[in-house]
Amino acid sequence: MNSESTPSAEPTATPRAGDWITIPLTADLVRGALDLEHTTDGVRPHRLPARARAQCADGQLAMAEAQPSGVRLAFHSRATAIELDALPTRNVYQGGPPRPDGVYDLLVDGQLTDQASVAGGNTLLIDMATGSRETRPGPAGTLRFTGLPDRPKDIEIWLPHNEITELVALRANAPAQPTTHPTRRVWLHHGSSISQGSNAASPSTTWPALAAARGGVELVNLGLGGGALLDAFTARAMRDTPADLLSVKIGINLVNTDLMRLRAFTPAVHGFLDTVREGHPTAPLLVVSPLLCPIHEDTPGPAAPDLGSLATGQLRFVATGDPAERAAGKLTLTVIRDELARIVAQRAAHDPHLHYLDGQLLYGQEDFAELPLPDALHPDAATHRRVGERFAARVFGADGPFAA
Repeated sequence: MNSESTPSAEPTATPRAGDWITIPLTADLVRGALDLEHTTDGVRPHRLPARARAQCADGQLAMAEAQPSGVRLAFHSRATAIELDALPTRNVYQGGPPRPDGVYDLLVDGQLTDQASVAGGNTLLIDMATGSRETRPGPAGTLRFTGLPDRPKDIEIWLPHNEITELVALRANAPAQPTTHPTRRVWLHHGSSISQGSNAASPSTTWPALAAARGGVELVNLGLGGGALLDAFTARAMRDTPADLLSVKIGINLVNTDLMRLRAFTPAVHGFLDTVREGHPTAPLLVVSPLLCPIHEDTPGPAAPDLGSLATGQLRFVATGDPAERAAGKLTLTVIRDELARIVAQRAAHDPHLHYLDGQLLYGQEDFAELPLPDALHPDAATHRRVGERFAARVFGADGPFAA
């Protein structure tokens, strides 16, 4: 099976002249998005609805929710060739090491079959020291997959989890219909950049995507880099999104942004869960505490980039808080785990479908010794696979809260 990418400004060869069929980019074709914004270039998938986006002026969150982690084009066809025109927006961190282009995963009947990236695209220049951002426009590109088996099949194109993507046009050399799996349960998950997939190898190999595949469920991923902050608009988005299974992974962003103290944290967690329960009163709801992160286990935030590490070509983060400030209510991961366990135990007395999972069971001290966090905050691709496999075994397994 072959894949390639070209700038879309030039005409491209087709498997056979005149065979391309344009497939409309309708909502039933785009899975895992909560909103589709029609732009001058095409369709931009969003993972938060327009109402939520209007209530937040945070540029980091706006960027993260428009990066389509878990979003895929899903259709049934006997096509042997597919073309996708897309306009990516890629991040470039001034003074930082180059970032690889976003990857598109092609799955045929659920199996990862091919991968490619789109040429061209916009560039978002980010200055980590000042926080300034500048967008430089670029052209759309064309992604082509050929050599697919000549038989009816389910096809999925998973969009990059780490770059904003606008879908311009989709073509195939055979008719296509949106895929439906009416018997599959929908899993709605919210978390931080780790849940979004930072440092994962590709969009279908983030830990939530791997866990969803093993669990046989449809994933809606609200992992938001830097944005798991108990925001009320995110809770309302979860409340209003149809789902059979729900999970929230809470903690690391609250520490590394130094956003709140324990006094605010406890009622904020209760309020978030109350809102989610308004729309899903009896669905299994899992609260997951943070994975191990040594710099923040007992040291509060905020986290900051270690600018000296840029000289080595590997950005790393450090915790800048004072451990003594825990007495005044500053949050650490240890504090958050203890409080989440207490909150869930209290609520579970009246909510038998509420569950708790200690994140250190997914990635703990022994894992850190074997697979350390490359930048001191985010796991690598091997760790994503391990976390996904462990989550699937513990949560979707026969005795887990999401057991079939």
